[in-house]
Amino acid sequence: MEKLTTPVLTDDPTAASRKRDHIALAFQSQISDADDRFYYEPMLAPHPQRGSLPPFSFLGKTLRAPIWIGSMTGGSALAGRINENLARACKDFGIGMGLGSCRQLLYSDQYFSDFDVRKWVGDDLPLYANLGVAQVEKMIDRKETGQIRRLLDRLRADGLIIHVNPLQEWLQPEGDRFRAAPIETIQTALGFADYPIIVKEVGQGFGYESLKALLQLPLAAIEFAASGGTNFAKLELLRGDAEKRAIFGPLALIGHSAKEMTGLTNLLLIELGDRVACKEIIVSGGIRNFLDGYYYINALQTRAVYGQASAFLQYAQGAYENLFNFMQAQVAGLELATAFLRIKK
Repeated sequence: MEKLTTPVLTDDPTAASRKRDHIALAFQSQISDADDRFYYEPMLAPHPQRGSLPPFSFLGKTLRAPIWIGSMTGGSALAGRINENLARACKDFGIGMGLGSCRQLLYSDQYFSDFDVRKWVGDDLPLYANLGVAQVEKMIDRKETGQIRRLLDRLRADGLIIHVNPLQEWLQPEGDRFRAAPIETIQTALGFADYPIIVKEVGQGFGYESLKALLQLPLAAIEFAASGGTNFAKLELLRGDAEKRAIFGPLALIGHSAKEMTGLTNLLLIELGDRVACKEIIVSGGIRNFLDGYYYINALQTRAVYGQASAFLQYAQGAYENLFNFMQAQVAGLELATAFLRIKK
C-alpha cells in the first residue's frame, strides 16, 4: 500500500529554490577587495522605509535627497527630452539641477525650449542657469551684465553657475582667452549680482589655493567637478589634431580627485575658521554610485550634496521610466547606507 504523507506547510514557499541558488552561486559570491571606507553597523537600525531620508536645506530650498543633477546639454536633437526628463526627476525625488551652458541663449532663442524646464522642476526646488567665466568676463568688459539678470528671469532660475575652465578653453580650437584671472571676474560678478552664484570647474577640480580663495567668497556653493568624471581638457584634445594631442596630452592628466578635494576643503574649513563665507558644497566628478556620494557628503565637514552628470545622461535619453527607476534605486541605496553604514573618519 502506498504510504500517505502530509504536506509540510510553510510561509516561505521559495525556500527550496533560494537554497539551490545559494549553493550554485556560493563560490561566485566571494570577494577579495572590501570597501574599507565604512563601518558596517547591522545592529542599530531596522530596514529603512521608503522616503526615510530626512529633508534638509540646501541653496535656500528644501531637498528630499542629497543629490544634484549636474549641468548637461542644450541645442541638440535630444537635448529637449533629456532636460525634460531630468527636470521631472527633480520634482519626483526632491533634488536640485544645474542647466548646461546657457551661452547660446544670450544671442538667440532658437534653443530656449531645451532649457525652459522650471515648469517640470516646480518652484520649490533649486534650478540654476550656467555660463562660462569667459562669457561673464566679456559682459563685464562690455557693460552688458544686465543680460545675465534677463537670462535668469526668462528661465525662472534661482541663480547662476559660473564654470571655470582655463585648460578647456586653451585646448579648444574655438576657445576663449581670459584677460583677467577667474577669481577677479567672480569677485566683480558678486559685486553686481542680486542673485546667488555657484562656481564649478569642468572636470579637473580645484587645488588648495583656488579652494582657499573661493571659500572666502559669499558664494551659494562650490561645485568640485573633480578629476575622475568627464575630462573636458581631454575631450577638446580628442576634437583636435594628432600633433596637438601629442604635445598637450599630459595636461589632461592634471587635476584633483573628489577624495583629495574633500580633504583639502576640510583642512581649509579649520584653517580659515570665521573667514569661511561659502558653506555649501556640491561634490561631483568621478562619483560612480550612491556609496561614493554617501561617503563624500558625510566626510565633508560642511553641508553637501553629490552630483552626477554622465550617469543621469545615460538614463535620461529614452523613456522617463528608465530615469525614474534609476533614481529610485539611487535613493533606496542612500536610505540603506544611512541605516547601516558609518564612514571612517
